[in-house]
Amino acid sequence: MRFSKALTALAFAAVALASDVLDLTPDSFDELVNPEPLMLVEFFAPWCGHCKALAPHYEEAATVLKEKGIKLAKVNCVDEADLCQKNGVQGYPTLRVYRNGEHVQYAGPRTSEGIVSYMTKQSLPAVGSIDKTTFDEFKVADKIVALAFVDSASDALAAEFNATANKHRDDYLFGITTDKEVFEAAGVKPPAVILYRKFDEAVTEYPYPISSLTSADLEGWIKDLAVPVLDQVNAENYQVYAQSGKPLAYLFLDPSDAKKDEYLELVKPVAAKYKGKVNFVWIDGIQFGDHAKSLNLPEAKWPSFVLQDLTKQLKYPYDQSKALDAEDIDALVEGYLEGKLEPSLKSQAVPEEQAESVFELVGKQFDEVVFDDSKDVFVEFYAPWCGHCKRLKATWDSLGDRYADVKDRLVIAKMDATENDLPPSVPFRIAGFPTLKFKKAGSKEFIDYDGDRTLESLVTFIEENASNSLEKRNETAPPPPESESEAQEPLGHHDEL
Repeated sequence: MRFSKALTALAFAAVALASDVLDLTPDSFDELVNPEPLMLVEFFAPWCGHCKALAPHYEEAATVLKEKGIKLAKVNCVDEADLCQKNGVQGYPTLRVYRNGEHVQYAGPRTSEGIVSYMTKQSLPAVGSIDKTTFDEFKVADKIVALAFVDSASDALAAEFNATANKHRDDYLFGITTDKEVFEAAGVKPPAVILYRKFDEAVTEYPYPISSLTSADLEGWIKDLAVPVLDQVNAENYQVYAQSGKPLAYLFLDPSDAKKDEYLELVKPVAAKYKGKVNFVWIDGIQFGDHAKSLNLPEAKWPSFVLQDLTKQLKYPYDQSKALDAEDIDALVEGYLEGKLEPSLKSQAVPEEQAESVFELVGKQFDEVVFDDSKDVFVEFYAPWCGHCKRLKATWDSLGDRYADVKDRLVIAKMDATENDLPPSVPFRIAGFPTLKFKKAGSKEFIDYDGDRTLESLVTFIEENASNSLEKRNETAPPPPESESEAQEPLGHHDEL
């Protein structure tokens, strides 16, 4: 048994010794980091789940990048707590790109391929000079490679191309060539810009008049082509779609389904038709079933399709009771683009009664309650799982209690934003929890509350912004006469719409 344990220990030691990731300590940090023209450093904690998930990718990338002369290192923030504190590390993992001791945040993917691609770009000039000996290797060096063909490096095209490259060196690989043999090999007559991709069309030439090409034109063209016609979306590339500002069409699939490729081929022509207007993706329905539910797909049934307006956070799901059909998907997308489609709005049932001083708001009642011009309204948008929301609850309840006697003029409300969608009439979307919004009586504008979440601060904010009087009415005075036309049914007792 002892012999077996000793062999195991030796095996682990051998693995550790074989690692191409440098371990940094307070004694070695400056000595190893400062001289390097380029180094990636990970600050991690052994108990951190994200760090554990990153570890094999980081090791693999270190081995590949070692061949390129790029070093990867790590700091154990449990063992070296003072070093991490000195470097201002506040979360794990923290990844930084160091150049001769100066650092910037790492902004690339957390996969081995993504780390290699990102750090390779960091090691190169923003624009590489390409000749016949490097052309073949360069055009397949990354998923997206832009190459400018010019007669002279001083051409106007070169200046615009360089400006784009300097702005997007972290995103794409850029090269420029004046080599006639490269022109011939590529079958290109300068001036021209070619985009080489590892998906969709492998080679695409800039199709518009090259003489008037600006950096903004080139940037927009590359961004459009950088998004595949139909690609898998996951945590690594979601931001590419989110930042595009374009609607996102999801095809939810079971990756193990024998018909997966058949479904992809069914949707791909529709995706190609609307390329540039709508981004199409497919997504693992088994892994991301909760996301499907948040997009108002009620059943865990795959394949399923849904279109989302990312800007307004509105959802347009395909009827899950119907078989997937390309013509129906096309009609759904076209109807959305023409503004003829009504979004699917998720809402909890209207509460039968409002027993608490804080009004429980649901999607079906949003317009009716919040846009009531006679009342000031202060709403907390929360998520049940949000720790900050849980800590705010007692304070928000106290706020409701404080103004319970003037609820005919001021509504203190809360809405579970995970179970209720905002209607299209609302000029904002919820980006984090809790979100606090105030609307004055008679106004359509919402005021963000971003102060301290103490009762005193919330009260001060209300007193400063409320349009209505917040003084209690004289309880001894007789109530004003109420005509039949002025009578109003309590909000909490309205029938559901």
